[in-house]
Amino acid sequence: MSKPSKKKVYGLLAEYDSAAGVFHACEQVRDAGYSAWDSHTPFAVHNLDKAMGLKPSVLPWIVFAMGMTGAISAITLQWWTSAVDYPIIIAGKPYFSWQAFVPVTFELGVLLSAFGAVFGMLGLNRLPMWYHSLFNSERFHRFSDDKFFIAIEARDPKYDPERTRKLLEASGAAHVEEVED
Repeated sequence: MSKPSKKKVYGLLAEYDSAAGVFHACEQVRDAGYSAWDSHTPFAVHNLDKAMGLKPSVLPWIVFAMGMTGAISAITLQWWTSAVDYPIIIAGKPYFSWQAFVPVTFELGVLLSAFGAVFGMLGLNRLPMWYHSLFNSERFHRFSDDKFFIAIEARDPKYDPERTRKLLEASGAAHVEEVED
């Protein structure tokens, strides 16, 4: 006889009716010390990242590093080809005429910055993500229409089903449900 399988819980999902409601609830969850949680809104809510206590993104540094890599690579390649590998004096110009190298340097810097922005964003957001446990909730499908949600994951060190549910209900949630993984 086989053992009954124990359901695996992703966490708790709380539904809110307004942007102000989810904003204040995010402040309460942040102040309670939770670390593995997120909010989901149908539109950008001003300062929600501060209410959640999020750190600034590292994406600008990735874009800057990729842009500098592109610019340095372009200037180095042009210097190497015109001054070291195949030096030819044309019309009395020096081997390293940096003014002629500006357009290619600029374009390669912009190109690698764009690649850094796109692939950095995809990597930091862990995309593409083909499956997420929150899609098991019927109510969650309204997050892109007119509802606001906070999901606290069961992997959070402070997660306790009863205390977490009480916190979310006290924060003004219209509905709180347990989501299976």
